Amino acid sequence: MSTTTPLTGATGDSAGTPSAPAPGSRPGGLLSTARTLATAARVLRQLRHDPRSIALMILVPCVMLFLLRYVFDGSPRTFDSIGASLLGIFPLITMFLVTSIATLRERTSGTLERLLAMPLGKGDLIAGYALAFGLLALIQSTLATGLAVWALGLDVTGSPWLLLLVALLDALLGTALGLFVSAFAASEFQAVQFMPAVIFPQLLLCGLFTPRPAMQPVLEAISDVLPMSYAVDGMNQVLRHTDMTGDFVRDTLVVAGCAVLVLALGAATLRRRTA
Repeated sequence: MSTTTPLTGATGDSAGTPSAPAPGSRPGGLLSTARTLATAARVLRQLRHDPRSIALMILVPCVMLFLLRYVFDGSPRTFDSIGASLLGIFPLITMFLVTSIATLRERTSGTLERLLAMPLGKGDLIAGYALAFGLLALIQSTLATGLAVWALGLDVTGSPWLLLLVALLDALLGTALGLFVSAFAASEFQAVQFMPAVIFPQLLLCGLFTPRPAMQPVLEAISDVLPMSYAVDGMNQVLRHTDMTGDFVRDTLVVAGCAVLVLALGAATLRRRTA
């Protein structure tokens, strides 16, 4: 069957009438504050009806730190040495897990398909999700840091506010990674399967179990490009130094830059799955 189509202009049909924007696109391609905030509000409204996810994001890191403190009850110095590092690692893991599953759930239910059919920019969509989960990450990081420092007695030389900053950046990085990998999973089970591939290598190579310079040179080189390594290094800087050091600034900038980069990649890979 022939499919002859009339010639059209760049921005209209054969009669010169402007054509509607393509699904999922928005003129200008710039972020819209109103649409980003509307997306974030919608995500928060949906999460409000999912208490299990909220509990996983907010309470689990606190419970894990509590258990860790009393696992090393007879050796408080051990808790001091690894507690700061895990204060950054736990939020990253939980935010990665919850964000990837929650985003994939919306994709498989058709919600993202309907949103992408509207004149809503991909950047607006990703920024809205990041803002909503970022608010929960702020609550999570504040509770975990307060619990570790003021309730569990984590002894840090530097300011607890710097610990909170790194913990928040780690949680935001976990959110960004979760949004990114959800684009490549077809089911919630597959989203969980990304954890061994994305999180576990970083956990082994971040310097938590042994100093990175003591690793085999190839593994040390790999660890130098993994964001969790800089998260742990930043926490250790606060643990050992009274003032903000140049290394701390570098570490936090690397973690923040990785989060922004992964969010940009998530927006670039976001697409409709049906024609």
